[in-house]
Amino acid sequence: MHLKVLLIMNIVMKKQLEDIKAIREMMEKSSKFQAINGLSLIIAGLIAVAGAVFAYFYLLRNPSLTHFNRTQETLILLACALLVLGLAVGTITLFSWLKAKKNKQNLFSKVTLRAAYNLMIPLVVGGIFSLVLIYHGLIGYVASTTLIFYGLALINASKFTFGEIHVLGICEIIIGLLAAIYLYHGLYWWTVGFGVCHIIFGVIMYFKYDV
Repeated sequence: MHLKVLLIMNIVMKKQLEDIKAIREMMEKSSKFQAINGLSLIIAGLIAVAGAVFAYFYLLRNPSLTHFNRTQETLILLACALLVLGLAVGTITLFSWLKAKKNKQNLFSKVTLRAAYNLMIPLVVGGIFSLVLIYHGLIGYVASTTLIFYGLALINASKFTFGEIHVLGICEIIIGLLAAIYLYHGLYWWTVGFGVCHIIFGVIMYFKYDV
């Protein structure tokens, strides 16, 4: 009799644990933005690397051949950076929309808006501060500033999405600090931060969540 009671209690406890686990998974899905696609991060990283390669071979490898002054070079690099940023954001948004559609999820949910809000605050502040640095001729600090603020933005938004985004943010900050120490090599640090890191974490997230 006691053995039957223990068996019944064991079955009931297992069922309750399974229910709790299921409820927790549902709550995590409803409170986190899970439409980020690892492949989109890889493509964004490749776009960043392509932009850096263009900037290096077209402007920086031998500036005397381009006949651009320092101001023109800065404006071209800024335009290139904005184009790369636009393509990267567009790629990530497109792939996220496709993943959300495949999983029958709403891309523009409250969680998505919260994540975007927490992401945009450091990005906007960092962008404005970078323009101030350019205005004062402190171009050498722009790479470190953008990397650090981008890392802060990722960390700020990571509580609404995958934990790998938090780690990526930390990596971006570390690279940004290194860029501040080793000035005037901004393009190389940009390539590592926005290019290589995105590719590495994109591969990790692709095989962990998308395959």
